[in-house]
Amino acid sequence: MSKKIQAIYLWWHKPVVDQELLQSLPNLKVIANSGVGMEHLDLKLVASFGVKMANAPRAVSSSTADTGMALLLASARRLVEGYHVAISSNVEYCEADFLGVEVTGATLGIIGMGSIGYKIALRAKAFEMNILYHNRTQRKEQEEQAVGATYCEKKENLLQQADFVMVVVSLTPQTHKLIGKRELELMKPTATLINISRGAVVDQEALVTALQTGVIRAAALDVTYPEPLPRDHTLLKLKNVIITPHLGIKTDKATYMITEEAVENILAALHGLPMPSEVLPS
Repeated sequence: MSKKIQAIYLWWHKPVVDQELLQSLPNLKVIANSGVGMEHLDLKLVASFGVKMANAPRAVSSSTADTGMALLLASARRLVEGYHVAISSNVEYCEADFLGVEVTGATLGIIGMGSIGYKIALRAKAFEMNILYHNRTQRKEQEEQAVGATYCEKKENLLQQADFVMVVVSLTPQTHKLIGKRELELMKPTATLINISRGAVVDQEALVTALQTGVIRAAALDVTYPEPLPRDHTLLKLKNVIITPHLGIKTDKATYMITEEAVENILAALHGLPMPSEVLPS
């Protein structure tokens, strides 16, 4: 079958695309990825074989933004802790000082203002949040005004002001451990870190220390490194952490839309047409 294969649709990083596979498929024209992140592919290696690549940014932006806001709200109002209190067999009442933090009027700092980050800003505006963002490039003025967002050229300024810091960047060599000990110490002791990008964007050992010592209030993570974490990992034992198993794009509608977007890109490549979501090696 190797000479007949012209396209690969990657689902959850499978199949593994390496030099051996590329050499075995002489007529391969395109690889379509089920999601935005492309860190599992050697883009330059794939391109060297004359193979085009595409991701699915349009399909996943809304569902991922919803996940980010869900984690923010769950952490702020201590929903997971509250659930365990509510179902506990020996609880007669809820402690009066079981307090969360207010979301309305709080400051949200978004690191990474692409399509997902912008949809998070739209949702946060509905919660009357003050929105700061840091991005490689500043958004157009009308886009900022539409969500009431203020650009921070330096992420340090955002970290010092935000009550909630949401990380929404792609994993690249430049963003590996983007949030480390220094960045966590710049955050307010009352602040919450939310990561919906990739686990390796945050220095997890530094995060553990920050959560244990009160450097920051809490964290809500849809991604870790590795996934899943070892069952004895300290993050799994801390009460001020919510961890979900990379649920970002996992809705029935998003899954369908991802497949549609992949097929659209594959057909475009096979017919020599511009690919809507082509990814080029940097």
